[in-house]
Amino acid sequence: MTLSASVDLYLDELAQQRRQSPHTVSNYRRDLRTLDRLIGELLGGVTCKNLQVHHIRRFVVQLHAAGLSGRSLARMLSAWRGFFRWLGGRGEISANPVDGVKAPKRPHLLPKVLSPDEAMHLLDRNGGEEAKEGSAQEESLELRDQAMFELFYSSGLRLAELVLLDLSCLSDLADGEIRVLGKRNKTRIVPVGGKAREAIQRWVDRRGEVAKPEETALFVGQRGARIHPRVVEERLKQRARAQRMRVGVHPHMLRHSVASHLLQSSGDLRAVQEMLGHSSIASTQVYTHLDFQHLAQVYDVAHPRAKRK
Repeated sequence: MTLSASVDLYLDELAQQRRQSPHTVSNYRRDLRTLDRLIGELLGGVTCKNLQVHHIRRFVVQLHAAGLSGRSLARMLSAWRGFFRWLGGRGEISANPVDGVKAPKRPHLLPKVLSPDEAMHLLDRNGGEEAKEGSAQEESLELRDQAMFELFYSSGLRLAELVLLDLSCLSDLADGEIRVLGKRNKTRIVPVGGKAREAIQRWVDRRGEVAKPEETALFVGQRGARIHPRVVEERLKQRARAQRMRVGVHPHMLRHSVASHLLQSSGDLRAVQEMLGHSSIASTQVYTHLDFQHLAQVYDVAHPRAKRK
């Protein structure tokens, strides 16, 4: 069986049996196509069955020299490793050539966040230019946008989690919470603040003017079907520009921001971890570094012995 055929079988299993998201499957397909190309370009007649560790290391060096970051290489190696593990389980190879191969160390970059004032300014619909009067549908879409952005900042949702929300989530909203489907099909309950609940209700009251009758998605696009992630990203960018914000705002920045702000206020790392749906506390601990970074900046500006003469 060719590598391409094996990849198709593997990805089909990921999608159908392991219920991986379309985004994950798409990334794996791209990374495994890169592997297939490298085998053809650099190794000629070598196949999966006789691929060795030194071949994989050569691929990593080649990709790194071409400008691929350590983060991207780590993700790619993870995809390759999973594929070869699958081949091993089927008895097609005797050893995984990716085991023990690591990506080059990457610089530790802290996520960018908005300050509390910037977040309030972004969510304040009167903070920028006054909205021009438009059609009834556009007014409804503005209410939808407000509900989405308030929910991002209130509950720290991922973009994929927000677009997957159905109307059924509204049954929990009265209790100040919603159930979301996160990574690896894990569900969790997240709190929803008063401002977000009010904004969602205003949108729900007008949703019927936009949504198709049979559509179950909470948030829909202009054509009445479930909203596409790219539309959410673009509408948020438009809001930031209208509010004359200098930073490039994206949905994950709102997730980072609420995590940082909650941790600064409460110091409860475990609660923030549970809210964000992090499987590892290490993923949440990055926000403690943000908190310290902010403290260091305040210290440099305010402390009398830190000021330069």
